Amino acid sequence: MTKKIAVLPGDGIGPEIVAEAVKVLEKLAQDGLDIELEYGLIGGAAYDETGTPLPEHTLAISKAADAVLLGAVGGYKWESLDISVRPEKGLLGIRSELNLFANLRPAILYPQLADASTLKPDVVAGLDLMIVRELTGGIYFGQPRGIRELANGEKQGFNTLVYKQSEINRIGKVAFEIAQKRGGKLCSVDKANVLESTELWRETMIALSADYPDVELSHMYVDNAAMQLVRAPKQFDVMVTTNMFGDILSDCASMLTGSIGMLPSASLDEDGKGMYEPIHGSAPDIAGQNLANPIATILSVAMMLRYTLDQPEIAKRIENAVSKVLDDGLRTSDIYSEGMTKVGTAEMGDAIVAAL
Repeated sequence: MTKKIAVLPGDGIGPEIVAEAVKVLEKLAQDGLDIELEYGLIGGAAYDETGTPLPEHTLAISKAADAVLLGAVGGYKWESLDISVRPEKGLLGIRSELNLFANLRPAILYPQLADASTLKPDVVAGLDLMIVRELTGGIYFGQPRGIRELANGEKQGFNTLVYKQSEINRIGKVAFEIAQKRGGKLCSVDKANVLESTELWRETMIALSADYPDVELSHMYVDNAAMQLVRAPKQFDVMVTTNMFGDILSDCASMLTGSIGMLPSASLDEDGKGMYEPIHGSAPDIAGQNLANPIATILSVAMMLRYTLDQPEIAKRIENAVSKVLDDGLRTSDIYSEGMTKVGTAEMGDAIVAAL
């Protein structure tokens, strides 16, 4: 049965890196993978064309698809727009409309890139961490929110951090089940000492742990977790946390691997349908220059095959191809070191396709 994939290149380097991921998909289709691609606009590119960062056509094809491949959204060009139509609203909107509540962000250090990390190799060598981020709740979506004028004429910005027990249970189950398939350790990250919403988060995780006696549950405040990620990251197996904390910690974890350009992500609904994207942004400063690293986007395709399309063997083929290309010494500028061969976005994509 043909699997439909909605392809949303987005802004900045998005079209470039998605083009390389599409090369991989096209190669796999030649090898027998039954897929159909349909393209849509999102973010600033969508605003320029339609006046909205999430057009109805894009939402329709994404809802009809089995999986969504996204590039990146945003850029300097649109920063002056009203917040209601900025590119990021398209990203938040599609996550909400597709009910993509579970964000999986692996941080894996390829052995070939141990020297590319800014941390000492002995600190990060062998790193294999999964961050599970709640994606459709918390302070990014809480109401009320806005900017208001006080009685004295001073402006005040306000946002609401709110979580229901059902939302915490839902993301907790995903994290516990992933931990069961990995090292059996789950660290729940909160700020329960000062935030009541995350006090409930901790209470709910503790109650849920009774259903998973084979998983060792621990807790850590988010400020300590950020420090520990840099001090001793290999102590973690799976981390689960709120939307904002997960956003920050996963970017921190990305640098342990040498480059944010190496890390894919999956955002899943309750049925396993997902949107797959690199965790980095649109990098408008290097857009159109054949400099961006496409590996995170290509590895996002591997995650798509593993988590949504139920093709783990093909996913492994992609991962092995990436590893082979790194073995061969090919590097984009973000992971380049002396003695390696520097290549551009398209050349890296071509090499990975050849290695397939």
